[in-house]
Amino acid sequence: MESTSNLVTIFGGAGFIGTQVVQLLARRGYRIRVAVRRPDLAGHVRPLGAVGQVMPIQANIRNRESVERAIRGAGVVINLVGIGHEGGKQRFRAVHAMGAKNVAEAAKALGVSTLVHISALGAGAEAPSGYARSKALGETELLGAFPSAVVIRPSIVFGPGDGFFNRYGMLARMLPVLPVIGAKSRLQPIYVGDVAEAICRAAEGQVKGGKIYEIGGPEVATHKELVARVLTDTARTNLLLPLPAGPAKLLALPLSLLPSPLITSDQVDQLQADNVVSEDAKREKRTLAAFDIAPTAMDAILPSYLWRFMKNGQFDRQTA
Repeated sequence: MESTSNLVTIFGGAGFIGTQVVQLLARRGYRIRVAVRRPDLAGHVRPLGAVGQVMPIQANIRNRESVERAIRGAGVVINLVGIGHEGGKQRFRAVHAMGAKNVAEAAKALGVSTLVHISALGAGAEAPSGYARSKALGETELLGAFPSAVVIRPSIVFGPGDGFFNRYGMLARMLPVLPVIGAKSRLQPIYVGDVAEAICRAAEGQVKGGKIYEIGGPEVATHKELVARVLTDTARTNLLLPLPAGPAKLLALPLSLLPSPLITSDQVDQLQADNVVSEDAKREKRTLAAFDIAPTAMDAILPSYLWRFMKNGQFDRQTA
């Protein structure tokens, strides 16, 4: 099947990272298919490009036929699909592993030239969480079917709309004491704009394929230090309570039953491990430097959206 080099299919392109990628690729002149399960909920991506340049289409990464339909004719495919918790038919293995395999096999069969896949730092066959193990299996399945694919493992991603700093900001408004699970675990937050730019450069062939790249920001901090940073940027004085894994799992039992779980047992396991770029990746130049991108510091971005969680919102921001 002949592909069109300026047509890009992005699975999961309507999400936090995806909208940034769509916007950057649209500015570069690409036509973009945003493949999502509910295109009726993805109308917000259309204005990110010119009229008709960005088109949401229906696809379920678990359904091979819909994946092939979404890819047919594209020259580049980007897979951003991931879930933080399981529910219904959305299981880690089905989405992260079998879904990645579906995309890779379809891309190969349909003559796609470039495949970019987003995984996660901490992915590994022996990782403590099912999430991380499924991410590693997805990488294996993907590279087995499409050996020249570019795999990118980011640390936690921050920016307006993120699920980490915004959640702690929200909790800081509600709770006088903030429990911190895996308080000593090290994280290396990376700005969503840098992640999106790395994905776009990979899509344009600016890095070697067949490799797994690990990307993080310029600062490494413990989980507790990052939560303390939220309190600093929101001018709040909540107490921080480091929570061991055992009590954390008990807390996760009721909280995981919410429609949008605040924490699950698997996430407790995930938070026990460091989430930083490995020494092997640094030595082998499989980091953000390979993309020729200078990482953005948290200080340059966090205050621009965490002010919403100050006691008096924008008015506190004006006097800060």
